[in-house]
Amino acid sequence: MNIAIIFAGGSGVRMGAGIPKQFLEINGKPVIIHTLQLFQYHREIDKIYVSIIADYLDYMQELADEYRLSKVAAILPGGATAQDSIYNALKRAEAENPADSVVLIHDGVRPFVSRSVISENIRAVREYGNAITCTSCYETVLISRDGETVEELPLRKNSYTAQAPQSFRLGEIIAAHDVVRARPERYENMVDACSIIRSQGITAHMVQGNRGNIKVTTPEDVYMFRALLQYKENEQAFGLGLTNRIESRMPGADQNGM
Repeated sequence: MNIAIIFAGGSGVRMGAGIPKQFLEINGKPVIIHTLQLFQYHREIDKIYVSIIADYLDYMQELADEYRLSKVAAILPGGATAQDSIYNALKRAEAENPADSVVLIHDGVRPFVSRSVISENIRAVREYGNAITCTSCYETVLISRDGETVEELPLRKNSYTAQAPQSFRLGEIIAAHDVVRARPERYENMVDACSIIRSQGITAHMVQGNRGNIKVTTPEDVYMFRALLQYKENEQAFGLGLTNRIESRMPGADQNGM
């Protein structure tokens, strides 16, 4: 069983919009629908669990019905933090699926992950036990604790940016969460699942991501996502570039999806 956990509990403060960023409409449909359709149309994904802001549960269900997201098994209220929201969805999935299921944890406002990256996450979990999607850094990374002076400069060749999905065996990632939740500090400084497992000495296996897999957080990101969609549409309509021909041959490719 391959399960997608899509979390989208943010309020969109940095976006400055009147509604949460995951519900902003881009090219005629909300960002979260763009994201969910990637998993809905991927032939290797069996189920989807969505963790959303509690006030938007009914609206999210309406969207799931409107866009015929048949793989959505449950829509759940988010928690106090992103990790709480993810944990809620993981526990629901645990109650309905085998513990050795592959679970892909993905941000609802990352609407452009490629089919091949999803497939590679599934493959890597089966082989290594987990998969952390990442891309190489093209810019120099600086470390500064006071925000004013540079303390460290990691070598660019050793620097990567973590993305999503981050994928695991269902029972194993729940066990890792339980360890963190038993501590007084709980999820403090735990920004993602990778930081959770690394805090427990678990080796994290890297999977190469696609550079278009942006997180729609600011107004600038909206413009970037629109440009990426336009590029994809041009490729599909006019055969520009090689992406559509390459991805059509990738494992997990589906003619109904992106």
